[in-house]
Amino acid sequence: MEYEEPLFFEVMSYAQEADRDVVDMVSGNPDWGSPDGISEGLHEYADLGGDDFQYAPSAGLRELREEIAARRGVDAERVIVANGGGAANYLAMGRALERGSGSEVVLTDPVYPYYPGKTTMLGGEQSFVPVADDGTLDPADVRATASDDTAAIVVNTPNNPTGAVYGEETMRELVAVAEECDAILVSDEVYDHFVLDGAFTSALSFDSEHVIVTNSYSKTHAITGFRVGYTILPREHVPAVRARNMLTNVSTTRPGQYAVLHALRETSPDYHAENRDRLRERVQTFTTALDAAGAEYTEPDGAFYVLAKFPDYPGTLEHTRELIDEAGVAGMPGSAFGESRSEWFRFALVTPRVETAAERLADYFG
Repeated sequence: MEYEEPLFFEVMSYAQEADRDVVDMVSGNPDWGSPDGISEGLHEYADLGGDDFQYAPSAGLRELREEIAARRGVDAERVIVANGGGAANYLAMGRALERGSGSEVVLTDPVYPYYPGKTTMLGGEQSFVPVADDGTLDPADVRATASDDTAAIVVNTPNNPTGAVYGEETMRELVAVAEECDAILVSDEVYDHFVLDGAFTSALSFDSEHVIVTNSYSKTHAITGFRVGYTILPREHVPAVRARNMLTNVSTTRPGQYAVLHALRETSPDYHAENRDRLRERVQTFTTALDAAGAEYTEPDGAFYVLAKFPDYPGTLEHTRELIDEAGVAGMPGSAFGESRSEWFRFALVTPRVETAAERLADYFG
């Protein structure tokens, strides 16, 4: 898969410049607002001044790392706070590739397009494993693709764009494949609070020196602009990743970290439960309209994306622009996520106008 620059920005710009009203379903920016603890934490921080307005420790605020560690059942020394999930993945993939165990990075198809981009940027070679129609990943296919040259296996669960959630046995086998190949399983779990039905299994559930987990508060607390993520590493990799983080980012925003820490301590589980309830309703509304439009589609088990395929209307960039101009709905072309879903579109259900978008698509294709 060739990757030069994100299509997200091109599609968003086209939608913003359209001559009509457009429902934006391009990017995963949650619309439901942050928990109160975020703004409360920022107000507290604004009154501190002095040393608290200077560089944060490169690995992250100690109290935040301890809070994350307690929630994830690990030692705080294994936690590095990064500049969002994007930087956390960059740190994890960079460490996997610099170990000298290989240059191949095994990815799924479809794939979140920033993973191939980071692979290329870090000097790795991309290999892709297709998933099932429902997004299920078969570890046997990963095992058949992986080799002695595999440096990393990168997975995202719950998955963007398929909405699949990888179960316990799948995760157990993926860890085993990484161990067999002396590779690192990089498990991006940024949507772990958005499992709509059933349970979530983190790669941290398995005691392995071949697992690095990444996460972020961008989606969890609806603060994509704050750039506060983290990675959890085996101890042997911590010094090298700390050094890479210091050289590339220096440190992550101190006010953002302070606000996240406050929110973690103050936010009720009800906040997350209400968001999941909201998403279930949106999935139902949107897929009902897709039925009326005669479309095939995925029903997500997690995250907040739906893939849809319309009759005789492949998900090209040209058709994406047509949907913006003629239907007033902006989604992402499936080709942005790999070859296997090039006929599809991806829609992010993070807008209060999901019903409007659904009606427009049903009218346009119905």
